[in-house]
Amino acid sequence: MIEGVDIIKSYLKNLGNDPGVYRMLDKDEKVLYVGKAKNLTNRVKSYTNLKGLSHRIAKMVSLTRSMEFVTTHTEVEALLLEANFIKRYKPHYNILLRDDKSFPYILIDTSHKSPQVLKHRGAKKRQGHYFGPFASASAVNASLNILQKAFSLRTCTDSIFNSRSRPCLLYQIKRCSAPCVGKISDADYDLLVEEAHDFLSGKSDVIKGRFTNKMEEASKDQNYELAAVYRDRLKALAAVQSRQDATNGRLDEADVIAAYKDGGQTCVQVFFYRGGQNWGNKAYFPRHDKDQHVDEVLPAFISQFYDNKPPPKKIFINNSIKQRALLEEALSTKADRKVKITMPQRGNNLMLVEMVEKNAREALERKVAETSSQAKLLQGVAELFDLDAPPERIEVYDNSHISGESALGAMIVAGPEGFDKKAYRKFNIKSQDLAPGDDFGMMREVMTRRFKRQLKEDSDRSSPTWPDLLLIDGGKGQLSAVMGVLEELSLTDIPVVSIAKGPDRHAGREDFYMEGKSPFKLPPNDPVLYFLQRLRDESHRFVIGSHRNRRAKKMHKSMLDGLPGVGAARKKALLLHFGSAKAVSGAAIKDLEKVNGISRGLATRIYDYFHP
Repeated sequence: MIEGVDIIKSYLKNLGNDPGVYRMLDKDEKVLYVGKAKNLTNRVKSYTNLKGLSHRIAKMVSLTRSMEFVTTHTEVEALLLEANFIKRYKPHYNILLRDDKSFPYILIDTSHKSPQVLKHRGAKKRQGHYFGPFASASAVNASLNILQKAFSLRTCTDSIFNSRSRPCLLYQIKRCSAPCVGKISDADYDLLVEEAHDFLSGKSDVIKGRFTNKMEEASKDQNYELAAVYRDRLKALAAVQSRQDATNGRLDEADVIAAYKDGGQTCVQVFFYRGGQNWGNKAYFPRHDKDQHVDEVLPAFISQFYDNKPPPKKIFINNSIKQRALLEEALSTKADRKVKITMPQRGNNLMLVEMVEKNAREALERKVAETSSQAKLLQGVAELFDLDAPPERIEVYDNSHISGESALGAMIVAGPEGFDKKAYRKFNIKSQDLAPGDDFGMMREVMTRRFKRQLKEDSDRSSPTWPDLLLIDGGKGQLSAVMGVLEELSLTDIPVVSIAKGPDRHAGREDFYMEGKSPFKLPPNDPVLYFLQRLRDESHRFVIGSHRNRRAKKMHKSMLDGLPGVGAARKKALLLHFGSAKAVSGAAIKDLEKVNGISRGLATRIYDYFHP
């Protein structure tokens, strides 16, 4: 503790009074904490007064061995930079937003004369109109489904559009107006695009009125087929209206954020409202110390949440927060327009916030119940396999190949909070001397690469990335292969269990193998058996999916792709001359020379490439 305080004091001598961001680092130069300050000297000095520090901060000070600083022009800049650094370094002592993926949007792509409507995620580089964000892919899909029913816009790619000679199935089921084959004029299709744009912009009442008038006109003219089209479109729009909460007050552009804390954990629920429509919601469980209150967690969540996405005009929250004005200014600077953070006190907005808070409470209750169930299962695993304690990290390994082709190994990770998908790993089998389909050799390679790297990165075994249990898909042979690698690396204290499929691959009759024990089975209705089956099935899903993707890429790869000195133009010339990549590989040097752009020297290099 004294050493940590002395190190912090040493930085005060040359530290100015500017605003900025500071990072506290441990002996391995890992970031412990990122903070921002209006006055760097005053803020850093506060860490040297041990009496005013909480137990958590005091522990952090005791681990601090160096500090880094970035000065900024304003405190607003410091707040924005702090959020960026926290997401980049993921410090242990900061409140940390987890599962911060980018959100999907709906894009009306106007680069084509017949605009396409599609789901979009990532940078907004394509020409067109973007609507979002939506809380999830399922929320986007639901809205796209409504758009297809109500406006019959095309969803196919430009290449498919240009190759059509007759309408596709979507036209037959009235989900597309088939502009690809002229079933609708360009002017009428443009009108549909305009109406879809207005609908996504919140003008649904105007669109409904327009559709109602057209339906009545068609009915008067006894054009009942056209009237039925507008009737179905109105039904689709009514479905959207029915999904909206009665308390939303026709919010034009707002996010409603409510935090609920219980038992040392916090759930933050976010509802997205755009154009008077609810575009979905999502629950987050930020990592923080048990003693930190909602008024600390909520502003930290908001600053990190909007670090990689544009904030809306209004943000409604359920709890007063520290430095609300500063956060508003930072988000307004980022959005280049006014952003208002409000804690409603009455009316529809208060009812809406209360509804979102209720969702946060229920989501937290579900998570606590799931965590409790997971803890019981992990305790059962510990008892079954004679572990010292319930495992914090279980690694499950599996291989996939077809007669040795595109061989791949994979690892999935599970723990107290379920599957940790960020920790999943794939291993492309590189060894050239393995016999096709040598599962034991593949497993040895995967284990050797996994644990040699782990030892290199953390030789003293203090990192939480060390497993408490290895589960291997296979029988006694796979177990022996893994144990052999661990013995070579002096890691025999890691428990290893292999799971062999039952007779006729019957689930529930699996054999379990452990070093020094006879094979055993579990009762068919044992919850721990179901849990272990779920882990194994997840490893199957991950490795088979990865293997299929690899094979698909390989199918599209030409044997000419690796030729030295051969770019796209020469590759095309070779294929046009010889007719196929296989013919190029068997060609003589004098035949290769005859191809336009291929010199004697290059022809020799190409020949040598295929005849080493």
